[in-house]
Amino acid sequence: MNPRPARGPAKAATAGTTAVVALLPDAEPLLRSAAGTDGQAVRPGLPAHATLLYPWLPADEVDESELHRLRLALPVGPVRLRLASVERTGGFVGVPVPELSPLADAVRTAFPAQVPYGGRFGPRPPVHLTVALDADPRAAADIARRTAAALPITTEINTLHVVGLAPTGWQGLAELPLSH
Repeated sequence: MNPRPARGPAKAATAGTTAVVALLPDAEPLLRSAAGTDGQAVRPGLPAHATLLYPWLPADEVDESELHRLRLALPVGPVRLRLASVERTGGFVGVPVPELSPLADAVRTAFPAQVPYGGRFGPRPPVHLTVALDADPRAAADIARRTAAALPITTEINTLHVVGLAPTGWQGLAELPLSH
């Protein structure tokens, strides 16, 4: 994992917050393009990723037993993805990642007390790659157009990551291969 400094899956995260994410390195050019259009619209902190559960457990509760519980919830084998469409609402630009919905459901089912995004987007928010957040509307339109022109991207993931926010930024806490 090659994290960028500072923030990650959400603006209001505090030190000790964790998340379960799928890194999408093949989508990194989308974030670079968006940052070139509006440098404030791309949140530094993690490389291109789709969040399966945020927040997860407080960092001081992440131990081998919780990681084992998480591993047991995961399917075996790589997951093929096709990033093919763009969604835009105001200053938000995202790419849906529906192939990760079963993984997100499995993780959320294994940890039912952890409400995705604190409930802000309902009990089952769609899995997506955030390309831009809080962009100026004109910049968001340009970012959406550029993102659409760069799609489709076909890739696969074979590992999930647990990341935690430390005072110096997001850090990898565990890698969870999709094999047992």
